Amino acid sequence: MAQASFAHAAEALRLGDRDRYLSTLVLTGDYRDAVTALYAFNADVAAIRERVSNPAPGEIRLQWWSDALEGEGHGVVRQNPVADALLDTMARYNIPAGTLLRLIGARRFDLYDDAMPDLESFEGYAGETVSTLYQLAAMILNDGETVETGDAAGHLGVAHAMIGHLRAFGYVSSQGRIMLPWSIFEANGVREGEIFARTESEGLHEALGQLTEFAGEHLNKAEAAITNLPPRLRPAFASIAILKPQLADLNRRKTSVFAPASNEPDWRKIIRLSWWGISSGR
Repeated sequence: MAQASFAHAAEALRLGDRDRYLSTLVLTGDYRDAVTALYAFNADVAAIRERVSNPAPGEIRLQWWSDALEGEGHGVVRQNPVADALLDTMARYNIPAGTLLRLIGARRFDLYDDAMPDLESFEGYAGETVSTLYQLAAMILNDGETVETGDAAGHLGVAHAMIGHLRAFGYVSSQGRIMLPWSIFEANGVREGEIFARTESEGLHEALGQLTEFAGEHLNKAEAAITNLPPRLRPAFASIAILKPQLADLNRRKTSVFAPASNEPDWRKIIRLSWWGISSGR
């Protein structure tokens, strides 16, 4: 079942997280299968909020994944192709279950409508949900040996999460949620009701501008750190080739901050990824 499960995981990732799917195309063979399984698991967990009507069934789904990783009912669990591919990947590349359990724990925040309190909380959330994926992808490319990625995974994870939530600001706020650090909005005189009413103000633009600048600082630090990594590990961080133009788009956008962000076509992203792979010396 294993190879069919990896194929299923690739299709689930293509449908559920297009940019991460495209980023795996710079990888080859077993490495691509393994990183794809990891990302497909993440896509499933990240989408739980969208698939449930209230937190209770979301908690049940997260608990299912926790039980799966802790060895509960593996015979039944392996009937789920994404879980089957993930468990094979964990065994082959020594992926620690505890790291993925912390990711699941952090994702519980997604199920509720509490605002993200401050920058420190956001960085912690990004570390557990995004930086972790970069670190584990690098570990896979290092054939399952623990690897030190310096600041690359940490900074790129925060930048990735921040850029994603800035681009999704209008959609997430329409759900009555604030996933960007509330303290930044509050410091600029923005009230919660104004965001949910889609009211633009100078304070709102200033807050989002500060957060965009914050994302850029992390992206620059990540790029510098990636150049210091061994070439064999750099493909784990290929998403930076997609994130850089997305950040540039945020800096120059003229539409409402609540409007959907523009999105480049896949072919352009693939060209960016290919060129990044060549220029990064992999």
